[in-house]
Amino acid sequence: MQAIPPEFRTAYDEHEQELTLRKTKWGCVLGAGLVPLFSGLDRYMYPEQAREFLVARLSCAALMVALYPSLVPRFSRKYIRLRGVAILFLPTATIAWMIFRTTGAASPYYAGLILVLMFLAVLLDWSFWQSVASVSLVWLLYLLACLFSPAKADLGIIANNWFFMVSTGITIIIGTWYHSDLRQRDFVTGRRLEKSQRELAAQNDALNQANREIKAAEMQLVQSEKMSSLGRFSAGLMHDILNPLNYIRTGLFDLHKKNRRLPPDLQKDSDATLADIEDGLKRVDNLISDLRTFTHPGEQPAETVELADVFDTSLRFISNELKEKNILLELALVPGQTAWFSRNQFILVLVNVLENAIDALGEKHFSNGEQPAIHITGRYENDRSLIFIRDNGTGIKLENQAKIFDPFFTTKDIGKGTGLGLSICFGIIRGYGGSISAASEPGKYSEFTLDLPTAPNKPENAN
Repeated sequence: MQAIPPEFRTAYDEHEQELTLRKTKWGCVLGAGLVPLFSGLDRYMYPEQAREFLVARLSCAALMVALYPSLVPRFSRKYIRLRGVAILFLPTATIAWMIFRTTGAASPYYAGLILVLMFLAVLLDWSFWQSVASVSLVWLLYLLACLFSPAKADLGIIANNWFFMVSTGITIIIGTWYHSDLRQRDFVTGRRLEKSQRELAAQNDALNQANREIKAAEMQLVQSEKMSSLGRFSAGLMHDILNPLNYIRTGLFDLHKKNRRLPPDLQKDSDATLADIEDGLKRVDNLISDLRTFTHPGEQPAETVELADVFDTSLRFISNELKEKNILLELALVPGQTAWFSRNQFILVLVNVLENAIDALGEKHFSNGEQPAIHITGRYENDRSLIFIRDNGTGIKLENQAKIFDPFFTTKDIGKGTGLGLSICFGIIRGYGGSISAASEPGKYSEFTLDLPTAPNKPENAN
């Protein structure tokens, strides 16, 4: 018989106890019901003793009913197999007594002993040693009934009946041995299969996670290369733009001085034109400022910043927009949560991301009592400080999700955005050794994850 591996022994014992308990209950119920039914055979075979045998059968059934409460789960299962032998003993002892009270070895009731033995062996799924004990008990009861019966013992009949009982018993023991071995093999095979499936599922999860991390790393690498290339280009572009702008400013200054000498009617028209030129210069200055931040992220010194304080400052910049658009904002950071960052540049990042969330909420029509909301949560993970900014706005279209951190990519109308906001955030966070990523389901939500260092570290992808 196959030995149960130690890792499965406890589980197998519990499984066998549960199975044996359930089947023993059925044996108890069926025995209590079937034993009295054979009283019809008593009336046919031994009509003079039919009443006496009926009382014996009813008593046997009553004892089996009395045994049933010990089979409920609240009682110990340690000796459950002994109670299975007790269920066998009650009807076989009753039949052996009937053999003793009638014609002894000549009684046909020895067939009843074989019937009960076979029935319970199949029903109760005996173990090997339980079958040996049960078969031996029946043999002993039959011999005692024959040898001590008042009826004359016919050795030929005893030998004939004993042959059938022994051959049946040996068959039951061998069958039980094979059946028990088969149950153990099936159980071990099933558990090993379950273990393999769990290990395979774990390996698949680890592989999927590794693939996601590799894909994210590739995206970060591609984005970093884009940023680096564009940064070098932007640095040269700023130099080429700033020189002509200085000439324009100088000329504009001279025009303002000469404009004062013009007649009032011409001066009014000239002032409007000069104001338009100044407005254009300011817009170019803002673009140059964004490019400077874009090309030189992480220049400001980092420090340990209290995130709650930084959020408090950042939210003051957007508080009016939150009120005007009736946006619910929930902030749930870890108490005392910190990050290693430049306070001012982190405020710039937060305001930019929150402004995008507000714009997305403003573009969505809410119904069924849903309220526009921004949920901000934080936690620590592997010595990193994580921040999650989630809104239930319009989300990001699938075709745009891979491009949102690209420089100059924007879905806003012309004049409402340069497309540098998230690129600048990407560069700033990367410059301090962190990362930013986005997840979205169009029409339902967008969530930005900020992964920040909590202590000084060397940025891996800094320019």
